[in-house]
Amino acid sequence: MSTGKYPGFGILLVDDEPAWLKSFALTLKSCAGINNVATCPDSREVMGLLDQGDIGLVLLDLTMPHLSGEALLQQIGEGHPEIMTIIVSGMNQLEPAVRCMKLGAFDYIVKTDEEDRLVGGVLRAIGILELRQEFRTMSDRILSRELKHPEAFSHIVTRDRAMRDIFNYVEAVAPSRQPLLITGESGVGKEYIAQAVHALSRCNGPLVAVNVAGLDDTVFADTLFGHVRGAYTGADQARPGMIERAGNGTLFLDEIGDLSIASQVKLLRLLQEGEYFPLGSDRPKRMNARIVVATHCDLAAKEAAGSFRRDLYYRLCTHHVHIPPLRERPGDIPLLLDHLLGQAAESLGKRKPTPPKELAQILATYCFPGNVRELHGMVYNAVSLHKDRILSMESFLKAIGHCRTEPCRSADPTPGVKENPFSSFERLPTFVEAAELLVEEAITRANGVQSIAARLLGISAPALNKRLKMSRK
Repeated sequence: MSTGKYPGFGILLVDDEPAWLKSFALTLKSCAGINNVATCPDSREVMGLLDQGDIGLVLLDLTMPHLSGEALLQQIGEGHPEIMTIIVSGMNQLEPAVRCMKLGAFDYIVKTDEEDRLVGGVLRAIGILELRQEFRTMSDRILSRELKHPEAFSHIVTRDRAMRDIFNYVEAVAPSRQPLLITGESGVGKEYIAQAVHALSRCNGPLVAVNVAGLDDTVFADTLFGHVRGAYTGADQARPGMIERAGNGTLFLDEIGDLSIASQVKLLRLLQEGEYFPLGSDRPKRMNARIVVATHCDLAAKEAAGSFRRDLYYRLCTHHVHIPPLRERPGDIPLLLDHLLGQAAESLGKRKPTPPKELAQILATYCFPGNVRELHGMVYNAVSLHKDRILSMESFLKAIGHCRTEPCRSADPTPGVKENPFSSFERLPTFVEAAELLVEEAITRANGVQSIAARLLGISAPALNKRLKMSRK
């Protein structure tokens, strides 16, 4: 799916000096990886080139024969208002700059400015154009709710509406060069979203994943940036970092919430400047990879507590995907159960077992603190013990019973503190009333299946049946 071109739209350089056109095109490629560039030395040909489409940004020389940059700027504004323009002039004069900005120019750059100023202006324009495109794409996705490339999400088993909305959002922002933050509890499948982002992006390099949890600052820098020979004791050979290995692909940093403050500073500079220094080197290298990060932590809370840098947090939040936990999408449990049973049977060399009808209902009543990863473990354990045609529920019930003694995140967000559900009641119910309400809720959650409701209440099915008969009298 990759085109190998960045950005996704064309950039047209217009100047009557061919040497400058060639030089600046090379500068954009070497300094920022911008290679979707066309040049035009004759201003009279510009409108015809724009009519052909695919141009999103035009850099115009102010002083040219035949048709000046200012006149051409006005024509572009009238004929192609969607195209962004930057004026490039050999003179630093206020009046022409003001006139051009009034005519709709995005920026006014002087040729004699430093290289960073020239390239930075182009990158800012690209960023704004990409955000515009993403907004249009997301609007279309929200209205249609149809995926153009559903195959990118084929490894994610779901029919949940919230997950489908996430897929639409990911498909819209995947081509962006801006960072993408993926949040969600452990086990929800954040790495699968990162894989989908990479597959849908225009990157033509590999997906390189790094788990940064537990890395101290030096190891973090060495892992990402690499080192030159002799950088430290034992560095007998130069070693490229993960950024270089990712090349024009995607660098996926997992567990980003565990980074030290010193490492956060290094990552922030990398995102801001787009360049890095291998350990022991004073020559910077350019980063061409797309950055995708993930964490199970609440970064907003960590930022408020001062353990995560605010500037880095907002930099990472340019695009944000939050994956809901499995307990919030119980409709996915039957699908996941069937899918994982097939996977487990194939992996273990067995025939796919038939699960009891009530198994999915029982699993739907469980909060799954370990999410899909926990269900994966349950299924593989059950299939490994399986002997008969019908899958036994014993291992599932044992796992659920063991985990029910531990607090669930949704029910007990504060570790060590159990919330009393009756604390907000103005009038406390009697024991009989409380028991009836509890039984009623259990029956509702079990979809009327008394055996499941009894397991939820921690009593036997005959005991529940007896209580129901008593309440009906």
